[in-house]
Amino acid sequence: MNVFEIVIWAGAALTLAGLAALIWCILTVARARRAGLDDQALRIKMRGVIAVNMGALAASTIGLMLVVVGIFLGK
Repeated sequence: MNVFEIVIWAGAALTLAGLAALIWCILTVARARRAGLDDQALRIKMRGVIAVNMGALAASTIGLMLVVVGIFLGK
């Protein structure tokens, strides 16, 4: 296994971790909305989810970039 394959697999793992975090964000917000929280409580809940959501998007983006870079440099 060469360095480029390691970069590709690491990028794929990072992308999947980001995707899992995005799914967690979706489920958390859906549960909070179904719970019928008032506006203030929902905003407090969303504040924490937004931070995780941004991190998950960043992780997925960086992971996909690693996959592309590994593919291009491996040829």
